[in-house]
Amino acid sequence: MRNALAALLLAIAAPAAGQVPAPAPLPAPAPTPPPAPMTSAAPIPSPAPVAQTLTFDDAIRVALERHPDAARAAQVILRAEALLQASRSVFLPSLNGTITTTILNEERAFAGQVSQPQTQTAFGAQASFPVLAAARWAQAAQAADQVGVARLAGDETRRQIALAVSQAYLAVIATHRQVSVNTRALENGRAHLSYASARLQAGAGSRLNELRAAQEASTDEVLLEASLLALRRTQEALGVLLVADGPVDAAVEPVFELPGELPSTWLSGRVDVRLADAEVSAAQRVRRDSWKDWLPTGTASVAPQFVAPTGASQPSNTWAAVIQFGVPIFDGGQRRAAARQRDVNLELSRIDRADLERHIRSDERMARDAVQSTARALEAARRAAAQADEVVRITDVAFRAGATTNLEVIDAQRRARDAETAAAVAEDRARQARLDLLVALGRFPR
Repeated sequence: MRNALAALLLAIAAPAAGQVPAPAPLPAPAPTPPPAPMTSAAPIPSPAPVAQTLTFDDAIRVALERHPDAARAAQVILRAEALLQASRSVFLPSLNGTITTTILNEERAFAGQVSQPQTQTAFGAQASFPVLAAARWAQAAQAADQVGVARLAGDETRRQIALAVSQAYLAVIATHRQVSVNTRALENGRAHLSYASARLQAGAGSRLNELRAAQEASTDEVLLEASLLALRRTQEALGVLLVADGPVDAAVEPVFELPGELPSTWLSGRVDVRLADAEVSAAQRVRRDSWKDWLPTGTASVAPQFVAPTGASQPSNTWAAVIQFGVPIFDGGQRRAAARQRDVNLELSRIDRADLERHIRSDERMARDAVQSTARALEAARRAAAQADEVVRITDVAFRAGATTNLEVIDAQRRARDAETAAAVAEDRARQARLDLLVALGRFPR
């Protein structure tokens, strides 16, 4: 029974299966077009043009002529000279004139004679001279010391201006060097990207290789833009120091020639040391003159007078001579307090002088070590940069010959860029070290 049922089902299903149409063939997929090449047609960015370009010596000279701090230092000197002139007035007599007119409601008379006219004018003068003024005489010498201090302070201000300009100038040069490094890296990256795109279009490369090369070129472009912005900032900073109406560029790299054997007195030749010595000397003079505050003072004066019209008991021409001396007895401790303040000021100036010398000697030792160390580091950095460039060339040749992948090429380009950046940094540090040594020895600015 089961066999018969199965045979019947097969007999019914066989003709139905024969009537089912065969499925239509699927359409062939459209060919995928090759990706467009990723080479960049945009020009490589370059530094913005700058209207003014100066050499190192010209930049120092212009800054010393134009910088506001130099002008302020000149005004401080003029003020000290004015104070000196005022203090020297104690050695010259003073002369004052007066005119006095007196008007009464009516004239005064006694025994038929006019004793006081209704309107009377008196012409007077007074000439005085300090015959004894030890404290004021001392102030004249102290003011002369302050003029010398102000002039040395002006020299120190100009030294600080020159140092700030030199550092800004070296920063411009260092940033220029970094721009060159990043420009070269971008040129190499775009060259490798063009080669990877050409191989992909020719069917010999891969999309992955092209993307790697494009990523590296984009990174180089970012670094170049950052260095260009840094260059603009350093140029603007130099322009501000030179009181220019725009950025200022560096013309050539300065050469810092180090001096030979120095005399044992080289420290006293520094402007800041001479300024500190002058301040100590001025404080010592002020302290030594404290005893003069206790001396008496004396003034001699002559006062002639002419009266018109005269009264009955008034002569027309009179004069009076006065010699007056004063002796300070008790002032509530003001002079003792002033003497203590002068002691403190003297001790502070001595402390500052000793501290300055310690810092200078430390800076001189460090600068000498830095010159030697940075010179060795610069030589090694340049050697590493040259070796990295050779690695790039060898790796690129091997890649074009199919002996390696572009990963090695990109890695070699990155290492070459980093090596050149390190060389640029080492060059800047070497220049800074030589400048620091000249500053420590008091040989900058010339």
